[in-house]
Amino acid sequence: MRKQLFIYFLFACFVTLSQPVLSQDIQTARTLLDTLTSKTMWGRGYTKNGMSKAADFISASFKAYGLSPMDGKTFKQSFSYAANTFPGKMSVRLNGKALVPGKEFIVMPESKGSNSQGKLVQKDSLTFIQPEQRIILALKDKLTWSVAPEQADYTGIEVLKTVLSGKPTDIEVNIESQFIPEFQAANICGIVKGTSKPDSVLVLSAHYDHLGGMGANVYFPGANDNASGISFLMTLAKYYARHPQAYSIAFICFAGEENGLAGSKYFTEHPLLELSKIKFLTNVDMVGTGETGITVVNASIHPKEFALLQQINSKEKYLVKINPRGKAANSDHYFFTEKGVPAFFIYTQGGISAYHDIYDLPKTLPFTEYKDLFSLFRDFYKGLMQ
Repeated sequence: MRKQLFIYFLFACFVTLSQPVLSQDIQTARTLLDTLTSKTMWGRGYTKNGMSKAADFISASFKAYGLSPMDGKTFKQSFSYAANTFPGKMSVRLNGKALVPGKEFIVMPESKGSNSQGKLVQKDSLTFIQPEQRIILALKDKLTWSVAPEQADYTGIEVLKTVLSGKPTDIEVNIESQFIPEFQAANICGIVKGTSKPDSVLVLSAHYDHLGGMGANVYFPGANDNASGISFLMTLAKYYARHPQAYSIAFICFAGEENGLAGSKYFTEHPLLELSKIKFLTNVDMVGTGETGITVVNASIHPKEFALLQQINSKEKYLVKINPRGKAANSDHYFFTEKGVPAFFIYTQGGISAYHDIYDLPKTLPFTEYKDLFSLFRDFYKGLMQ
């Protein structure tokens, strides 16, 4: 682990010291994206220390950029939550045919482990069960995985409809699961102190966790969700470390978003800065595209700030469209909104359709509007400080 941390630190220093480099350079963002989605990070999740490795990398990068820990001591805000994980065996055979994990089947995230076989009983056109072994088989058009904070008393398998030509009749499963009641995680929190109004804080946030691995050989890279947002946040962190503003600019990388917004909930319950000092928070999640613009959640409850965003974009012609949306509990902004902190959640639209599957890869993420989005954020924060 020490060797890995040293490598991460050297990489962070390289990102900082390489010349010539602009913070908004898309190549910097792509290098960060490739690191965060690498096999070493193992989907930034619950097995093979994937989330922990990502947290170490982001913390080392924040230090190299010149940010200060939000609490003055450490970049990590440690906490824990329950998670069901799949660290080992992951095999399914239907009608004698071995299926490919991730591509042809996924395990339902709440599943218990099982090493069993039996005849399937059809319940409806898409659902089959093996009652003695408590196995559920569901046929799907698309495989979309998730994370569960509990473990059920059954083993659920989702299979692509196109895998078998006939009806599934026989099933064999060998799946290892491990329920962790207190999975150890950490939010990564850094700040650049303001030059004249340090007690006024603007926050940029994003979640760095993803789904991790399903078995010993398959992981979910999570390029758009949300290595794109973390790469974007980190380049802005480096920019503001080099260009301090009148207000303090804070950066929070949340863990546990995929498991019920666990990290942002914990932060709002145990804030490292007074929530009343946050003048505005902008959360980014899945910002790797943008061909058809962006959507802004909470636009309707913060019309003044949304008007500012629209005014900047109209003047500079950054994005083709900014779509307003009302309040929604669909990302890490939500618990801040519930605490009275003014906040937007922004995501891009268009481009790839990969989502919560093994195909959300860095090589297929276009970063279409990365530079324009960077400029829009920089101008928006400048406007908020005026």
